[in-house]
Amino acid sequence: MKKILLTLIICLLSVSNYAQEQITVELGKAYGEEKYDLIISEHSEKASEYPAKAIYYVGMAYYMKADDNNVLKLMDLSIEKDKTDPEAYFIKGMTLNYMGQFDKAIESFNKAIELDSSNSNYFSGLGDSYVSQEKYDKALSAYVTATEKNEPIDRPFTMIPQIYAELNQPDKALEAFYKSKETISKESDSYINALYNIGLYEFLNKEYDKSEIAYKELIELAPTDYHSYAKLIQVFYGKKEYEKAEPIKEKLYQACEQGKLTDNLKSMFCFDQFDWNDKLILAYERFAVKKGELYYKHVFYITNNKGETEFTIQTENSPISVELGGPKYVLGMDKNGTHSTFRYGFEEDFNYEDLKKTVILVLDEKIKAGASSRPTKKNK
Repeated sequence: MKKILLTLIICLLSVSNYAQEQITVELGKAYGEEKYDLIISEHSEKASEYPAKAIYYVGMAYYMKADDNNVLKLMDLSIEKDKTDPEAYFIKGMTLNYMGQFDKAIESFNKAIELDSSNSNYFSGLGDSYVSQEKYDKALSAYVTATEKNEPIDRPFTMIPQIYAELNQPDKALEAFYKSKETISKESDSYINALYNIGLYEFLNKEYDKSEIAYKELIELAPTDYHSYAKLIQVFYGKKEYEKAEPIKEKLYQACEQGKLTDNLKSMFCFDQFDWNDKLILAYERFAVKKGELYYKHVFYITNNKGETEFTIQTENSPISVELGGPKYVLGMDKNGTHSTFRYGFEEDFNYEDLKKTVILVLDEKIKAGASSRPTKKNK
């Protein structure tokens, strides 16, 4: 009789274990098929009766629906039943990051790492926590470790250069952006971001050829990234290859007419920047043309070390001047609330080198308002 009872108990336990395994497999399959609402509606109320991994899948359904409180509740329940699964600690840490509870997130990531130190995700999540706390050195260490694991994910490669930029280490940032470009998928937004920053840093280093390569690849991959068109124009101006910038300008004008431009680019674009004494000069070209009215076309913003505009020098279209047979543009300046004009004129096809030299003469106070000169034209 005892033998029969023992056999019956073993059979019942086997059936129970089989049922537990089946629900875990079923939920894993449903999660893989992205049936999150189905998982929540059919299993959330019974989850406490399930094994740890099955509970984890229910929690993951809530995770994909961004229901943070239920994620935490279910991950804690899963951990209570099985303290050896690092994935539950990882998802708990990610959720705590979203909720801004970074110290608790760090504890959870560290527990996941203690259980499995080979997973790139765990170190990347830890890096995210430290970045959010602006503990950049610790974040950098975590991200670098994440890149050293087998099959590392993309995120640490994208974050490392950003941290170097935050730490004001541009050379290391540029090197890290190149590494990011070589590592991550070309189909990702992060690849575009890496190209943009490579182009920017190489431009600032006056490595115009390298900058040109980056921006051209970017535009080929993302033909509607019009901010990069403007950057490529600046590269050509840096190389004094003004003719190469013209077709890029035309594309910006077409995009403007079609209403495709956003932000400040809707009204103007930066085509050149250069240093004068200790100040950065930013040269912009405006799209708008006000027929019959005075308007500024090319505006040179003189900025201070805080990036604030101190005054502007600009080409001004004067209908009266044109009617009297004068040049299309005259040079003007807005400074300290006062508007001044100079007797320097420029036609539509002006030589940019002439304009830039004249602007610098004004900055150096070598010409005064009202001084006369012949209009300068582009060399044919």
